[in-house]
Amino acid sequence: MVRSQQTILVVDDTPNNLDLLGSILRHDYRVKTALNGDTALKIARMQPKPDMFLLDVMMPEMDGYQLCRLLKADPSTAAIPVIFVTARSDSEGEERGFALGAVDYITKPVSPPLVKARVATHLALYDQRCDLERLVQQRTVELTESRMEIIKRLGRAAEFKDNETGLHVIRMSHYARIIATCMDQAPAWVELLFLAAPMHDIGKIGIPDRILLKPGRLDAEEWAVMRRHPEYGAGIIGSHHSELIQISHDIALTHHEKWDGSGYPQGLKGEAIPLAGRICAVADVFDALTTKRPYKEAWPLERALAVIDEGRGSHFDPAVVDAFHQGLEHCLLIREQYAEQS
Repeated sequence: MVRSQQTILVVDDTPNNLDLLGSILRHDYRVKTALNGDTALKIARMQPKPDMFLLDVMMPEMDGYQLCRLLKADPSTAAIPVIFVTARSDSEGEERGFALGAVDYITKPVSPPLVKARVATHLALYDQRCDLERLVQQRTVELTESRMEIIKRLGRAAEFKDNETGLHVIRMSHYARIIATCMDQAPAWVELLFLAAPMHDIGKIGIPDRILLKPGRLDAEEWAVMRRHPEYGAGIIGSHHSELIQISHDIALTHHEKWDGSGYPQGLKGEAIPLAGRICAVADVFDALTTKRPYKEAWPLERALAVIDEGRGSHFDPAVVDAFHQGLEHCLLIREQYAEQS
């Protein structure tokens, strides 16, 4: 990577010291100077940030230690290396400086070769750390994207087994995101919900085809088997510290629970049902009603909305139904965009 010239902020209350350090460093670096701590803080907070601070220790009003403490307390400057330049050579002062986060000490009168060597060494270490942090961030993004793609594909796998095109999970995920947004949920959580929603019926992978694909009504025994798919789904997803996995687990397990406690598999009631499950219950039912399935035709919008409204307070969380109506216009655009091909 080709780097632009690095910037060093030199802080000293003596102009001659600033001139000396500037003359040593200016050939290789861009040098900025400040005669006091207040000026230094203003420069440090400007863009582009300095790549290193050289601080005199003994300064009036705000000494180098106080300035270092403030720089390390500011997240925008905390990682930038600090080197103290001081006429003191006592170990107590050095220990205090290192405890505050300094990386080195240079003793006055300064030796130009030593100044150049120390500065070059710590700038190289700072660059390596920044490169490593960027690499870790990039790899983390790539890993997160891979996990999300796996979740999407697993969700679609369940739909394909159920003779669906995969568009159901896309529509339903969008509906869930619209509802959650209308409920003023945190954007980060809304995005996790959107990514987790396709896993809601992953448990159908564990249902025998003779039951899952049966064209007619299920008998009592077959229905008992079908009702196990939320537990199968929760088992497939499992538990994990990842919030995305946790939400996926909650959705798979609880999207067939009902607000009044008459749902399955656990008979949870009210707010004992995780919010993600309550939202996906409305999103899933709305999509099921308004699209054609092997066993039914698509219902007219008015009839589907009537079912949702009738279920308010019994099947569905009233707040979720209200949010669904608030976002209905956007849901209808999604339904049109991802319509099944006849």
